[in-house]
Amino acid sequence: MERFVFKLPDVGEGTAEAEIVAWHVAVGDLVHEDQLLVDVMTDKATVEMTSPVAGKVLAIKGNPGEMATVGAPLVEFELEGAAHIEAPAPKTQEAPQAVQEDEQEEAPACPARETNGKVLAAPAVRLRAADLHIDLSQIAGTGPGGRITHGDLDDFLAGGGARPKPQSTAKPARRDSIEEVKLIGLRRKIAEKMSESKRRIPHFAYVEEIDMTELESLRQHLNETRKPNQPKLTLLPFLMTAMVRVLPEFPQINAHFDDEAGVVKRYGAVHIGIATETEAGLMVPVVRHAETLDIWQAARAVSEIAAKARSGKASREELTGSTITVTSLGPLGGIASTPIINHPEVAILGPNAIIERPVIRDGQIAIRKMMNFSSCYDHRVVDGADAARFVKRLKALLEHPALLFMA
Repeated sequence: MERFVFKLPDVGEGTAEAEIVAWHVAVGDLVHEDQLLVDVMTDKATVEMTSPVAGKVLAIKGNPGEMATVGAPLVEFELEGAAHIEAPAPKTQEAPQAVQEDEQEEAPACPARETNGKVLAAPAVRLRAADLHIDLSQIAGTGPGGRITHGDLDDFLAGGGARPKPQSTAKPARRDSIEEVKLIGLRRKIAEKMSESKRRIPHFAYVEEIDMTELESLRQHLNETRKPNQPKLTLLPFLMTAMVRVLPEFPQINAHFDDEAGVVKRYGAVHIGIATETEAGLMVPVVRHAETLDIWQAARAVSEIAAKARSGKASREELTGSTITVTSLGPLGGIASTPIINHPEVAILGPNAIIERPVIRDGQIAIRKMMNFSSCYDHRVVDGADAARFVKRLKALLEHPALLFMA
């Protein structure tokens, strides 16, 4: 029986090696031509490697997290007949797929795939399934290679496929298990990026309290009266509008700091990074030239770029080049946060959850919609007084939103 060794091809742009992210086949599997074999990650993209032949997998080389060099064997096959062995061009996706299942595109259901006896699913999906007492082997995965997503869990629950176990009155069992999870792929890149930002940048944090009552009233009115072709407004487009109004007064905040060259680059354009949760981890797609957008255009731009990031369709250019970043957990935002600056930027803004609180106004207790506004700065190039003035200016616009639309 003829054998064929599939080697890591040149994935372009001078790449000499790539990290093995996930295997989609196991020894003994019978695969067909163009079937997904393995995901590998370069510095620029995640690449799906598919089988150039049909046959039986005799051996796979390398484990997730290990590096493979171009030309190194990846999979050894026992061929079915005299199959051709020309390797096809790899399919490249510029970014890992997304997590926020509520906005994922629907895909045809397919049976959950198993590799080495394990159902394919991200650790977060496995943890959630365990909390819900769901057997993942009972779910059809719609992700790549049959991977089970959060959306698949939601569909399974909506279909009445699982019921939480009744609460027991017995004493909770002791847990001594330890799970070691190696950081690979995008999660490893995120860890490296965060470590670099924290190691190189002396952060300081500033938190302000902002009364969002008037803005929330305006936002509700605009959403109720918007045209069919206008997107729904969240807080973010209002904040972006305030930022582009205020940042020209604080050019040292809309900037990059090249600490090796000792140069601060202050930008006239406002390219706003939008920290976005995806299934693989945190990504920061960029809304470019936010200073040219009205509030509806800003809302549409955020929606489109975030959807691209979550669906894995954002290009490298759409994931780089921000001059300042906004990160928000929305209703999960808590009281305050200390976000890590997106190096080489010098500032990051983190609005927190809007909640009703009693406040003193004109000597009376009033219920207002309040938000804590967190932000962090590179103290090498941004002084505390500058940060305070910058946030005070944002606060003035957000508390009196009519000012956002005045020249």
